[in-house]
Amino acid sequence: MAEALVRVEDVHKVYQRGSERIDVLKGLHLEVPAGEFLALMGPSGSGKTTLLNLIGGLDTATAGRVVVGGHDLTRASKRELARWRAEHVGFVFQFYNLLPVLTAARNVELPLLLTRLSRAERRRHVAAALELVGLADRAAHYPAQLSGGQEQRVGIARAIVTDPTLLLCDEPTGDLDRETAGEILDLLATLNARYGKTIVMVTHDPLAAERAGRVLRMDKGMLAEQAAA
Repeated sequence: MAEALVRVEDVHKVYQRGSERIDVLKGLHLEVPAGEFLALMGPSGSGKTTLLNLIGGLDTATAGRVVVGGHDLTRASKRELARWRAEHVGFVFQFYNLLPVLTAARNVELPLLLTRLSRAERRRHVAAALELVGLADRAAHYPAQLSGGQEQRVGIARAIVTDPTLLLCDEPTGDLDRETAGEILDLLATLNARYGKTIVMVTHDPLAAERAGRVLRMDKGMLAEQAAA
């Protein structure tokens, strides 16, 4: 088995809402080997997105450790986390989060603005990412001129344009019809199998989870493994 890229060790996440204490994650343990395609399933409120946010450095654990690629995220400052995310993590969201005033190419370029690449180098990276997701001919189109599936492909291109260590996908097919969802899942499977991208995907859809090599079910802040189909 490949070495663990992600290690979540006895992680607790607690939110305080007034006098109410909400335990979202309860001593959770998880290892994700490099190159794995992992699906996280479970009911709303089970802690799936919270776990994804901890792995991606968007949130910090109340207790325990989250280590990704040898980086202990629980000890990093907000500035260090922002720099680390820009270099190592690609995010794919359910609702795409594209800026409507920017073309597809400019949306994809956004993460590269945090790097030291020249304008010409950024353009080459953007062109390669759009080619990979099958949208080279849509580079100059704005989000309103694209279908939902095309918008999500732009979102995936934006996520991979920096060649990240890890792809984190939060309900990436949740806003798509079945056929288009299948195309997006095919693309994610290709990124995993052909390009070796490590993917952690949160989904409610059993058909989406079937594309993963391993499925974990979350319930009340805990994990239970399932056999992938």
